[in-house]
Amino acid sequence: MSLQLDGTSLSLRELAEVARSRRLVALAPGAWDELKRSRAWVEAAVEGRVLDPDGQPSAIYGVNTGYGSLARKRIPQESLDELSRNLIRSHAAGVGRPLPVDVARATVLLRANALSRGRSGCRPELVQLLLELLNRGVDPWLPSQGSCGSSGDLAPLSHLGLILGHRPSDPPEETGRAWVQGELMSGCDALAKVGLVPLQLGPKEGLALNNGAQVTTAIAALAVIDAVRLVQVAEIAAALSIEALRGVTRAFHPAVHELRPYPGAIACADNLRRLLTGSELVDTVPGKVQDAYALRCTPQVLGSVRDTLRFVRQQVAIELNAVTDNPVILVDAPGHDKAFSAGLFHGEPVGMAADFLKIAVCELASLAERRLYRLTTGALSVHLPASLKGLGPGVGLLALQTSAAALVSENKALAWPASVDSIPTCEDQEDHVAMSTTAARRAAEVLQNAQRVVAIELLCAHTALSHRLRAEPGLNLGEGTYPAWLCIGETLGDVDGATPSELVQRMEPLVTGPALEDAVEGAVGGLSRGIAT
Repeated sequence: MSLQLDGTSLSLRELAEVARSRRLVALAPGAWDELKRSRAWVEAAVEGRVLDPDGQPSAIYGVNTGYGSLARKRIPQESLDELSRNLIRSHAAGVGRPLPVDVARATVLLRANALSRGRSGCRPELVQLLLELLNRGVDPWLPSQGSCGSSGDLAPLSHLGLILGHRPSDPPEETGRAWVQGELMSGCDALAKVGLVPLQLGPKEGLALNNGAQVTTAIAALAVIDAVRLVQVAEIAAALSIEALRGVTRAFHPAVHELRPYPGAIACADNLRRLLTGSELVDTVPGKVQDAYALRCTPQVLGSVRDTLRFVRQQVAIELNAVTDNPVILVDAPGHDKAFSAGLFHGEPVGMAADFLKIAVCELASLAERRLYRLTTGALSVHLPASLKGLGPGVGLLALQTSAAALVSENKALAWPASVDSIPTCEDQEDHVAMSTTAARRAAEVLQNAQRVVAIELLCAHTALSHRLRAEPGLNLGEGTYPAWLCIGETLGDVDGATPSELVQRMEPLVTGPALEDAVEGAVGGLSRGIAT
């Protein structure tokens, strides 16, 4: 079934289905009616039928005035048709590599969803054209750099606007770019290839396209979806390492965590207990009463990650269904002037959440690296072979700890919060900007690095447990760690002749996909989430 967009009910799951699985999208009938109402008021303002207290045609920002620092400049009526087109052309100033296709598609969906509320004054046909990009496989080429997050993601969204709002007479290089069936081409060729026709943008429609934080939100939304999965996989990896290191499980006792009842820590400790139930490796070192922090404090660290993700999800979920235009058109407001200028486009709510996300994921990776360091260090591993020699390729897996250390260090450099920065733009009219797009992009980079660190830990923990099982045939692993160990082994396949890098690459689908989690939950039942899904 196609997803019905109404501007109020889009979920993270649905966003991922459209962005990554190409689910079809349609505009809800009620949304079409709301769009027509707000557009009718804009057209009345353009025609001079909306009057100020002196009985003169009202100045409506972005409809018959200039933009930004030129907000007080009235635009002659005969030039209004050019205003939106020139806004898009002048702000298509993005640079850098293109955003990933799933982010570009999520951006299109989010902009269409925001407009479908009918508070932006654009025609329903414009929203329909956005949806047709998604449905017919036109994936916009959107530059990843050039947005300060306020006034929204102007630059990348303007590149989207070039595709939608160009004229037949425009040269191809001025119509944007898009992929169709994997081929990159001009925007005019992309539309023609799938049988679509661009719209001539009318008053207010340029602002309706580029005035919002949808690029920031698209990146952050997909990152938080992936981070929720990663924290679950990271707990499985932690349980495997704790078992391989013959850890002490009393630190995970429920009565302990009732004394400091953070929801994330309680969920993490519960998962570790369930994963390790029945293990004949844990709690077996005579005289050992506690582990190093990297093992013992796993619920505190990963629990904090869980609690952070809950906040980030909350922020992003609000933004999925937010109107971020300026001005907004409130048709039912009292008085003649229905246009309200405000700051709904400001990226700060999502930017701060993205910064918080990357800090949390940094700690997830940092903790994983400390555990795999112990796995590969003979003096700390409770009699595992140094470097995990003998089971890995070549002389062992020691170099993978170096790779993990490099990734963790890179994450620390990326973790500086971008949202605390601000450089005034637009002749000081935009004198406090969010830098939220940078925050979101860095969060995605941190997440990718963390996924690779967890992949390395899974590989090292599997290798360590394989050594334990060879040394003590018939040894029972935990009820959850045993199916995880089997799943990893099946994924790795034949390791003879493979480099450590190749083995990590084989692990990555277990970190980004559901197979490992499904294998574990098939044995122990659903794991505690501690994060709303």
